[in-house]
Amino acid sequence: MLSPIIKFKNVWLTFSGLLVAASVVLFFLWGLKLSIDFTGGSFIQVGFQPAVIDKAQVADVLEKLNYGPARVQPGGQDEYIIRMRFLSGEEYQTVADTLRELAQRQEGGQLIEKRFEIVGPAIGSELQKKAWGAIVAVLIAIVAYIAWAFRGVSKPVPSWKYGIAALVVLFHDIAIPVGIFSVLGRYFNIEIDILFVTALLAILGYSVDNTIVVFDRMREQLIRARGDKSFTEIVDASVIQTLGRSLNNSLTLFLVLLAIYLYGGISISYFILTMLFGVVIGTYTSIFVAGPLLLQWHLWTQRKRTSQ
Repeated sequence: MLSPIIKFKNVWLTFSGLLVAASVVLFFLWGLKLSIDFTGGSFIQVGFQPAVIDKAQVADVLEKLNYGPARVQPGGQDEYIIRMRFLSGEEYQTVADTLRELAQRQEGGQLIEKRFEIVGPAIGSELQKKAWGAIVAVLIAIVAYIAWAFRGVSKPVPSWKYGIAALVVLFHDIAIPVGIFSVLGRYFNIEIDILFVTALLAILGYSVDNTIVVFDRMREQLIRARGDKSFTEIVDASVIQTLGRSLNNSLTLFLVLLAIYLYGGISISYFILTMLFGVVIGTYTSIFVAGPLLLQWHLWTQRKRTSQ
């Protein structure tokens, strides 16, 4: 008797297809709200003496200027690094005067202006190309590796199909977080930076690890069965046998990431949030998408051959 995972494979695959389609539509409709890392902007480094000004106070006074989002990060002892949109000399002076007033609220307080630079769009464009290029290169390398690793098991499914199936799974696992952040950027002004790309690469690594575990168990089953079991039964058994491992590993990682998200620094909060989405989605695909997708492809090929 087949498990519900394989028995209702069309339901899971349809659900996944709808999620990916919605994510792609949202991405092309709204796009992602890019940070200074990609668009360029102003880089400001200031210090406060004495060190009695916290990051929340700095962010609050900058928000009241209505100069757009300002990302404030600790830059060392008594220092803050501020990233904003392109500022004119006059606008920067307004920012500096505002921060100086904040410092002078404390007795003897003073602002130390250390750095003001314009990060040009050429740098942002270069980072963007390198970031997406890195993701494409990783995807190609993963497909090539899986096709090579499974070359010894060519029946009933050619090894290259394992690679293509893994590629579809990986696209699924990064498309949905991208769609989610399109919504977050649209309605909550959440910007993505280079850490977002780092998170996507980490999700790819996590997802392919879970997927290969399932595929490798299928390879073992195919070698042992020697034609005694159908491919459907082998896929079903492989998914069930790896289910416990996938859930345990994912739950452990999820709890660790959740703790970091709740109690860690705000500078990496969106990186961790992306990873949380990735862990949930990657776990789902390794169980409900990877094996069923390969099986559905195999059954479709068989039906096509029979009808000819």
